[in-house]
Amino acid sequence: MRDDTRRLITETRARRPEEVRAAAARRARRPWLDSSGKLLIIAADHPARGALGVGGRAMAMANRFELLDRILTALSRPGVDGVLGTADIIEDLLLIGALDDKLAIGSMNRGGLPGAAFEMDDRFTGYDAAAIADGGLDGGKMLLRIDMEDPATASTLAACARAVTELASRRTVALIEPFMVSRVGHRAQNDLSPDAVIRSIGIASGLGATSAYSWLKIPVVDEMERVAEASTLPTLLLGGEADDRQEEMFARWQRALRLPGVRGLVVGRNLLYPPGDDVAAAVDTAVSVL
Repeated sequence: MRDDTRRLITETRARRPEEVRAAAARRARRPWLDSSGKLLIIAADHPARGALGVGGRAMAMANRFELLDRILTALSRPGVDGVLGTADIIEDLLLIGALDDKLAIGSMNRGGLPGAAFEMDDRFTGYDAAAIADGGLDGGKMLLRIDMEDPATASTLAACARAVTELASRRTVALIEPFMVSRVGHRAQNDLSPDAVIRSIGIASGLGATSAYSWLKIPVVDEMERVAEASTLPTLLLGGEADDRQEEMFARWQRALRLPGVRGLVVGRNLLYPPGDDVAAAVDTAVSVL
């Protein structure tokens, strides 16, 4: 990122905060789906949970300017449709005009910090439906982790259901990322067995007063043919943890993308911090599997 771009972001934030709203208002928007019917969204909401690690690098995402630079590289590649992030990242990108003709999806619940005693009580500490609509964003994403032994899951279910209803009332996409989880020590561990993923899909699909604007964001697991038939909702595949076996990962995505209802990818660290650090090459390979 050039020094003048850094200064533009930091000086505007310090001296002209009203410019954030103005930048959102003048952003050129695009349809949710183009003629290809497929999407590639760059996920960049990890830092808001304090999740800065990538592979063996515990603080890989700690430098905000480096993260923004990688996002800009990804957005510049043909076939990339947009970005998913919290307000701080979305607004940095708005201020430099990087989201024109791109989808901007707001990340809503970031309060369930990894390792925290309250992790399953996943508060909506980011965007709400009103802010997404007011800011001209194209959708809202929520994480729904379901721990059958943690009473705090109930409040997260209720909050997600309310968000789905409120987004739908504004004709805005709700992107739901569900997992069945259990505690292993102090950490929540996602159950990636096909049956557990299918169960989570069933729960997520029924959230809210309408599912008309609901989309799912699910992991690529075994028996994806069976998993993909668990719902009629449009589905995006998540990239998952950083994977050094890039060719195998791309092959798994390609197989899953052939399934009915699967509409694309939402990938973060695997494309922004790939082995070898060639963001453009990793993104171009992901585009090719679409």
